[in-house]
Amino acid sequence: MKRIHLTAIAAALALAFGTHALAAETAPQTESKTASGKTASVGEYVDDAVITSKIKTAVFQDSTLKATEINVETHQGIVQLTGFVKSRADINQAVRLARGVKGVKSIKNDMVVKGRQ
Repeated sequence: MKRIHLTAIAAALALAFGTHALAAETAPQTESKTASGKTASVGEYVDDAVITSKIKTAVFQDSTLKATEINVETHQGIVQLTGFVKSRADINQAVRLARGVKGVKSIKNDMVVKGRQ
């Protein structure tokens, strides 16, 4: 009798968790407001983080660039590069590296050569 009761409880729990997992899979992606007031899904946040990470890695691995001088932010595939660099060639190289990353829709270049403003 106890064995049947425990089996029924286990089956009910499995059904409840299975239904919850199915509902989570079929639910629309959660959206939230960004700092700019636009909505972005969780997937977009993840995609933007991956793009940012790939660009930062490319900049870090480039021996001609100083990674600490270049800041990278991505929102909905639009990359913003900021910072103070030593030359126009550094700006061009950072933009070139960013363009080479899959998922980049456009680049907003706000980098400035040190000493020129």
